[in-house]
Amino acid sequence: MAQCVQSVQEFIQDSFVPLVAALCSEEAERLTRRNNLSFAELVRPFCRLTSEVHMRDPNNQLHIIKNLKIAVNNIVTHPPQPGAIRKLLNDVVSVSQPAEGLVANVITAGDYDLNISATTPWFESYRECFLQSMPASDHEFLNHYVACMLVVSSSEPEPVEQFLKLSQEQHRIQHSSEYSYPKWFIPNTLKYYVLLHDVSTGEEQRADSIYEEMKQRYGTQGCYLLKINSRVSNRGTDEQIPDPWSQYLQKNSIQNQDCYEDYTAVSSKNTDHLISDGLDSEIKDGLSNNFKTHPLQLDHPSGSLDSADYTKAAASLQDSKKSNSGTPHGACLTLTDHDRIRQFIQEFTFRGLLPHIEKTIRQLNDQLISRKGLSRSLFSATKKWFSGSKVPEKSINELKNTSGLLYPPEAPELQIRKMADLCFLVQHYELAYSCYHTAKKDFLNDQAMLYAAGALEMAAVSAFLQPGAPRPYPAHYMETAIQTYRDICKNMVLAERCVLLSAEILKSQSKYSEAAALLIRLTSEDSDLRSALLLEQAAHCFINMKSPMVRKFAFHMILAGHRFSKAGQKKHALRCYCQAMQVYKGKGWSLAEDHINFTIGRQSFTLRQLDNAVSAFRHILINDSKQPPAQQGAFLREYLYVYKNATQLSPDGPLPQLPLPYINSSATRVFFGHDRRPAEGEKQAATHVSLDQEYDSESSQQWKELEEQVVSVINKGTIPPNFQPTQFCLNRYSDNSKFPLAVIEEPITVEVSFRNPLKVPLLLTDLSLLWKFQPKDFNAKHDGETKEQGMCDEDMVGTEAIAEFLINSEETKVARLKLFPHQTGELHILGVVYNLGTVQGAVTLDGIDPSIGLQSGKFVSNGLSVRGRQDLEIQGPRLNNTKEEKTSIKYGPDRRLDPIITEEMPLLEVFFINFPTGLLCGEIRKAYVEFVNVSKCPLTSLKVVSKHPEFFTFGGNTAVLTPLSPSASENCSAYKTVVTDPTSVRTALLSSASSADFGIGTGGSPEVIQVPLPDAVLLPGASVQLPMWLRGPDEEGVHEINFLFYYESIKRHSKMCHRVLRHTAVICTSRSLHIRATVCRSNALGDEGGRGDNMLVFVDVENTNTSETGVKEFHIVQVSSNSKHWKLQKSVNISGDKDTKLASRERAKLCFKAVRCKNSEENYTFADIVFGNEQIISSASPCADFFFQSLSSEFKRTHVQSHPHASQRAAKQSFDETVRLIQRCSEVDLNIVVLWKAYVVEDNKQLILEGQHHVALNTVGKEAFSFPQKQELPETVLLKFFRPENTPVPARPTPEQLSSLIKTSLHYPESFSHSFHQKSLCLVPVTLLLSNCSQAVVDVLIDLRHKTTSSEALEIHGSFTWLGQTQYKLQLKGQEVYSLQLKACFVHTGVYNLGTPRVFAKLVDQVTLFETSQQNSMPALIIINNI
Repeated sequence: MAQCVQSVQEFIQDSFVPLVAALCSEEAERLTRRNNLSFAELVRPFCRLTSEVHMRDPNNQLHIIKNLKIAVNNIVTHPPQPGAIRKLLNDVVSVSQPAEGLVANVITAGDYDLNISATTPWFESYRECFLQSMPASDHEFLNHYVACMLVVSSSEPEPVEQFLKLSQEQHRIQHSSEYSYPKWFIPNTLKYYVLLHDVSTGEEQRADSIYEEMKQRYGTQGCYLLKINSRVSNRGTDEQIPDPWSQYLQKNSIQNQDCYEDYTAVSSKNTDHLISDGLDSEIKDGLSNNFKTHPLQLDHPSGSLDSADYTKAAASLQDSKKSNSGTPHGACLTLTDHDRIRQFIQEFTFRGLLPHIEKTIRQLNDQLISRKGLSRSLFSATKKWFSGSKVPEKSINELKNTSGLLYPPEAPELQIRKMADLCFLVQHYELAYSCYHTAKKDFLNDQAMLYAAGALEMAAVSAFLQPGAPRPYPAHYMETAIQTYRDICKNMVLAERCVLLSAEILKSQSKYSEAAALLIRLTSEDSDLRSALLLEQAAHCFINMKSPMVRKFAFHMILAGHRFSKAGQKKHALRCYCQAMQVYKGKGWSLAEDHINFTIGRQSFTLRQLDNAVSAFRHILINDSKQPPAQQGAFLREYLYVYKNATQLSPDGPLPQLPLPYINSSATRVFFGHDRRPAEGEKQAATHVSLDQEYDSESSQQWKELEEQVVSVINKGTIPPNFQPTQFCLNRYSDNSKFPLAVIEEPITVEVSFRNPLKVPLLLTDLSLLWKFQPKDFNAKHDGETKEQGMCDEDMVGTEAIAEFLINSEETKVARLKLFPHQTGELHILGVVYNLGTVQGAVTLDGIDPSIGLQSGKFVSNGLSVRGRQDLEIQGPRLNNTKEEKTSIKYGPDRRLDPIITEEMPLLEVFFINFPTGLLCGEIRKAYVEFVNVSKCPLTSLKVVSKHPEFFTFGGNTAVLTPLSPSASENCSAYKTVVTDPTSVRTALLSSASSADFGIGTGGSPEVIQVPLPDAVLLPGASVQLPMWLRGPDEEGVHEINFLFYYESIKRHSKMCHRVLRHTAVICTSRSLHIRATVCRSNALGDEGGRGDNMLVFVDVENTNTSETGVKEFHIVQVSSNSKHWKLQKSVNISGDKDTKLASRERAKLCFKAVRCKNSEENYTFADIVFGNEQIISSASPCADFFFQSLSSEFKRTHVQSHPHASQRAAKQSFDETVRLIQRCSEVDLNIVVLWKAYVVEDNKQLILEGQHHVALNTVGKEAFSFPQKQELPETVLLKFFRPENTPVPARPTPEQLSSLIKTSLHYPESFSHSFHQKSLCLVPVTLLLSNCSQAVVDVLIDLRHKTTSSEALEIHGSFTWLGQTQYKLQLKGQEVYSLQLKACFVHTGVYNLGTPRVFAKLVDQVTLFETSQQNSMPALIIINNI
């Protein structure tokens, strides 16, 4: 049970006090009325004695009474009706509420921290009122009147006569059979005569003389002169007199009769007698006759109190309650008067009441002892003497079915009970216990169950209250009493009293479990209020146990709340549910939580606590509810209804936050710019960026790199410090640390992700964004004022609203909401605002596709919708850079919803016309690009950047100057062609071009390409179409190629310098040709020009295409070379075919002779060897473009791979020059372009596709490919752990490089006839040509001796000897060709290999000789014939 203000002893003592009746004359009542009090009310605050009282028990032992309290009440002659008592108790409980701002106790039990009100004043008020309003009954005497005060005013003409009248009236009430109520303790009631004297108006002398007369008549012990009203009134004066009455009157206890006199006094006859404060007195025979009816009597004897009057009476009662605190009491009394009243009560008790009680106890005791007889029991021997007055004997069953016997008033059993009650009232608990115990036995013997239960109850209480606790509290007595009252006597009021007393006693002994069981046992359907209060106390018992039972506490609190609700006590019901909620909250008991929240919401709404109601219903909706759809729909409708009421109270207040649907704030995406246009026929818009694309961090990084690349080129190699990469779409993965930039008049789309957690659809109507805008002119200094969203601000920022947005049950759905900024400044998007409603027939809509309804707008709202908002609050990324950030939890800013609106910028749209989706590897295709400026400002400096510049070209500078040939137009060829002369077949046709013409080698980045706009500016609204050649990537598969178009405004802006447009082209390439080529030195040293410098180029072309793509065959139409140093001279193909055709998986070998051309540092020499009728001019666009782009990408690739270490490079520089000279001997800088046509059958039509492949030949003898071979992955090997050492660059050239310094060639007749008969030695002249391949001076040593003398070697070479010198030493200048005449001597016919001379070479300043590799290449065979 909850804590109480009083201890259990004080509570019980105050519950059972001696009752004193008060009978006042009309004049006396008038005197007290001057203080707004009746006489009984006047003395009530002073009814507790401040000092100890002594009295003697029947054995003449002194007995001390401490803290005695008496009760003085007006006489009421009708018992209160149960209905009226119920009404009173209900009012008492509803008036008593927890104090505002009361600090609750915090109880920690396990995981729970509960805020619980430690005290329950409403329960104490109820208990006090309940005990005071108990009607007097015959089986006990505790609430029978012991004495009666007769009060008369000294101002009356005949006070003594008035006393006589009052005395007769009292006698009539007590002894006349007309009145059965009130009950009196003993026939000889103590009468105490009080003369009331008004000091301010009355004559003191007269009062004294009357008092003297009274003393003569009634004795000094039986009368008293009470002087009151020492002043007129204290209203308007500064002196503050305490008001001890208000606390008693506010309790509305049953004795506060006059507050309820409306019930009896309001009638049609006496309405004019109503006094101003709603209190009434009826005058009859000069006496106060207002005691005939109990104030709680509902059925008025005269029948004049109908229901309307009753309502009025109840209202008046409420008014009196309200006015009690405001009406001043005791206005005419001074502090001296207070002391006089206190003294009066003291005198009455000491001199009148207690001596009377003492005497009565003694008399009863004497009576009982005289009748005791032989039996141990007081009456068992003498029962038969008194049995004549009993009711006729009944059977045992009948006795048990009723309340047992009914004793006459003078029955000896009742006398002992009377004595026990008197002893109990004056705190003589030992004697009382003894008497109760005795009486209990007798009553049980007689089967008088009601009497026995009463005796058991009081015996238990007496035993508990005995000082020194000689015996334990007999709880089983109480158990029996409660059971008897409830089950046998059917008297719930007495049972309830028992439970209240016993539970309090058990609580004081910390027997909370037993107390709780007792309280719960008395809950029943007949009284919701009682059940609610007892259940609440039981809950407090559970929480106050040594180990608190938190869940039992919560469960019983819920039960109490439910019963309070049934009893109409809404506030208490709400309080109980709220306290229980603390236990159930967040523990996963969602259904219990829903029930509690729903009830809290309902009760709060009934009490007009709309905010609490909204909050409670909100909780039901936002937790993941496990309720069925119908229940969820009901909850939602309740919520909307409550919410609507709440918002109607403050229609002008800020928009409240709505709980539904959920918004995943971090999933919010912001898109800047217009929506992408769809493709129209052959016209395909740039893919750019849209909200439909998934975020890809890799691609986003690529776009950022491309933008940085183009910006660094624009800014001469550096990126400006204020550079901010363009982000069109901001989401949770993008970098949102900076304020994004948006352009005026361009829409901002915010994609909000909604989730409906319920199983019923939600309908959002009039859904739009909520924003705040601060206008700023970024060119001016001053700023504008901040504007919140309002109707008048559409000229600043236009807001688009979605009329209807349906979210089906448990669906996640995104809404795209747009803003149109019309001014520059700072925009802050705060959240969304919408009407939340439900759909009629919500459950049936689950299966419907929401998009259908959205288009037609057919959703029918059920009329209940509320307007509110939800904020978009996005938490930035967790910071993790500094030590402080790592050790604490800090989040960075996320500014995606705070764009800065900048000045007007140009806006480019790009369209691709005839853009292919599939190509063969190396295929050339011509498309067109259309650039449109859709803004109001001109744009300039249009560039395109891509990671794959070799994929496309806009044509070189020459392309614009040279129109395409007519024949090319006829064949729809992408190339520039010229019809060839048949005679020039297989011979090279020369042309030249500079790499600068094609944007290569100008120092810029090859990836950044200037778009050749006419006049370099695109005016507002203008569009331009440019040709664009595409070449299929060399690798087969699907390629995503990113283009980034960069452009600027003519005006420079402070915030935004440039804009970009993205396009991703997806090209699927299929295999075409694979080309490998090698170059080797020609053995023929002499050429047409007499220069000994020519090479053979072998080109191996294989058709790797599979027939699935529909390609019938490939034609090699032309092979071109381009180089600064070499050129193809002619084709040396053996076959006579003019065309080279390749079907699937066929391979062709081509051989060409290449010669050195005039050195040109600037220009490349292009040599075209044509296999068809038309020459493709390879030095023009697009052939040369793609060649140069492939060259630059190849150069970039090889350059990155073989980039030597910088420091080593500097140290070895001088030496490296020499090495370079040697290396250059084996280097060729020759690029081969193979141009082809493919014949494709598609839809029974033959198409001709064309394309080109490039092979870069760098080294003599090394095979080169058109596409790098995929390296086979090596087998898994064990890991080796070692420290990498800086491997130095080789200090000298490799043997391979040195061996190709000198090219040697033997010139001799293939066969030589000699007559060995004539001359035995055959001499053959042989010329050894030595050619220095390098630019350096070379020392050459020629050794003619045979290297080995082994028999094998002799067999191979045959036996011949060289005549003349065996060694020659020569020095060859750079590129020099030297001819050395030798003679070979043969002695036999046969075939001989002349390739035996060994040639060693070294640079002039080198020491080591290196042998050339020439003789190893092929044997030089000579046939010697005999004639």
